[in-house]
Amino acid sequence: MEGYVKSHSEHGITTIEFFHPQSNSLPLKMLDALRQEIHYAGTHDSKVVVLKSAGYGAFCAGASFDELITIKSQKEGMEFFSGFANVINEMRKCPKLIIGRIHGKCVGGGVGLAAAVDYAIAVKDVDVKLSELSIGMAPFVVGPAIKRKIGDSAFSQLSIDATLWRNADWAKQKGLFAEVHQSVNDMDESIDRLSTSLSHFNPEAMAEMKKMFWHGTDDWDTLLKERAAISGRLILSDFTKKAIEAFKEKVKAKKRI
Repeated sequence: MEGYVKSHSEHGITTIEFFHPQSNSLPLKMLDALRQEIHYAGTHDSKVVVLKSAGYGAFCAGASFDELITIKSQKEGMEFFSGFANVINEMRKCPKLIIGRIHGKCVGGGVGLAAAVDYAIAVKDVDVKLSELSIGMAPFVVGPAIKRKIGDSAFSQLSIDATLWRNADWAKQKGLFAEVHQSVNDMDESIDRLSTSLSHFNPEAMAEMKKMFWHGTDDWDTLLKERAAISGRLILSDFTKKAIEAFKEKVKAKKRI
């Protein structure tokens, strides 16, 4: 199956859904499509946006390793990581409130997406991890969005201990998730309730409120591109190339069992 990004609008609510067969990881083409859908939702008649991924596994496994391994120059690397920068900045500047439906594990860039929504609603089985350091990288591009939500201390914990999963209760305690529910049905009921309520509220008031929430981030257009350049350089290191290859071999071995 191929990956996709699609959206539909109904009763003032735009739902944006993405899917990739490899744990909802995101290649550059899908990042660009996701940015475009968020921009469209922000400039058209819907009053609220719900961001979700498809399937029953991970919410988002972050960057596509298949694409990362093909990067041959700093320019290509910066272009790829700018895809995440562009999505986060589009979410930041979107005048509509964005609700995140977090149904499964979040890794790397997936944690960044969960942090960049305005209100994340999760299920209790969700775990989060910033694994970048374990492959010779660091969460440079998504870092500002995550740090904004959970603070310096919790962000440094996630970044440094790159192999440890944190559970949904930890994520809620730190402020990454607004709600954690016992079942997917309960999570979806809460998302429906909140999105329906917001769809009846004053869109101008919500847009002004969102500006207030994101105050102090006006430099992110520049900052995240600078961070993308750092990631674009590090992705070329021998350490990172070998680590990604080792991870892919590990995944293949699991599939053969």
